[in-house]
Amino acid sequence: MKKYKYHVYSPYRVCPLGAHVDHQRGLVTGFAIDKGVDLWFDLSNADCSNITDKSTESLVSLDSETFAGHVEFDIAAPTLVKQGNWGDYARGAKFALQKRFKLQTGITGTIKGSLPVGGLSSSAAVLIAYVMAFAKANNITLAPFEVMKIASEAEREYIGLNNGLLDQACIALGKKDHLLMLDCESNEYRLIPKAENMPEFELGIFFSGLTRSLMSSDYNLRVTECKTAAWIVQAYENVPLKTHDKTFLRDVPETMYRRHRDEMPPRFARRAEHFYTEHKRVREGITAWETGNLEWLGSLSKASCESSIHNYECGSPELIAIYEAMLTTDGVYGGRFSGAGFKGACIALVDPVKKETIEKEITEKYLERFPQYKNSFKVFFCKSDDGARFV
Repeated sequence: MKKYKYHVYSPYRVCPLGAHVDHQRGLVTGFAIDKGVDLWFDLSNADCSNITDKSTESLVSLDSETFAGHVEFDIAAPTLVKQGNWGDYARGAKFALQKRFKLQTGITGTIKGSLPVGGLSSSAAVLIAYVMAFAKANNITLAPFEVMKIASEAEREYIGLNNGLLDQACIALGKKDHLLMLDCESNEYRLIPKAENMPEFELGIFFSGLTRSLMSSDYNLRVTECKTAAWIVQAYENVPLKTHDKTFLRDVPETMYRRHRDEMPPRFARRAEHFYTEHKRVREGITAWETGNLEWLGSLSKASCESSIHNYECGSPELIAIYEAMLTTDGVYGGRFSGAGFKGACIALVDPVKKETIEKEITEKYLERFPQYKNSFKVFFCKSDDGARFV
């Protein structure tokens, strides 16, 4: 690979607690980790491309070491519709930035991810890397929180995934040895340092071997179901309804939900049940982290996964098999599905002294049930890290 002048590192993230509640303006937690996306780039110049009738100064020219194909577009022109390839994330970053700033200077660069795609919010990491690179090229100064919001807007409005702010917040705001707590209603956040008495731990990441696309999963359907659950409760209470896009479970007091839980269609009651119990688990998990109690934090993470399976109803047979293997493996404090929980990966809080036996046991248990993933099942161990930055 050629040598570039600029280098953005954008980490992946894991979320021990706060599953599926960010899009309902709930409380979430997470870490940035020491694996992520690297984007190396230069400002555009005459060597970028042979495309005619376009200013080389405004040309974006990108290659990927993870995906095939070459991507080119004009950063100064109006954003085109999605093209259905990995370049859409660069176009999405341009789309969200272009709503706020005049973009004139493109980049030529190469992007690479360090882990398999699925479950660690690689899409958010990629978007943040592009937002930071395009801002740098156009002399735009952005605070981490602004980067986070612009990347989130790109994913919702251009890519079409109706997510909350969890992924982008962990990636943009993360700090080594700190747990991020974000209130997705007020956007207030805390970076909580690791307690002095906390045992050493690492984050185990177990890739099922399945790849996933949230756009083709039930992710957006679950978001709609949560909003519908809020609508139903408000209707029972004769609360004036808002449009669906402005309806969130966070606006419905739990006591109100409990009054009508048994009257609601079971599907929607389960979605709401997950939201309210996960809210409680996040609050308890913050106390567990602050007091250095990994056993408690791990047990809450397991309870979160149980609720994801039974109340939120996500999780492929493969992910459930990994989770069940984790439950009976010594050295695993606890864990849950990572990301949306439809394919992707599971994450766990683990004792680093027992990493080798953890990897061996979970691999054996999983492949006994799914031998077809022998060549694609992967295990990695990571630590918390700082958020996205120029290297």
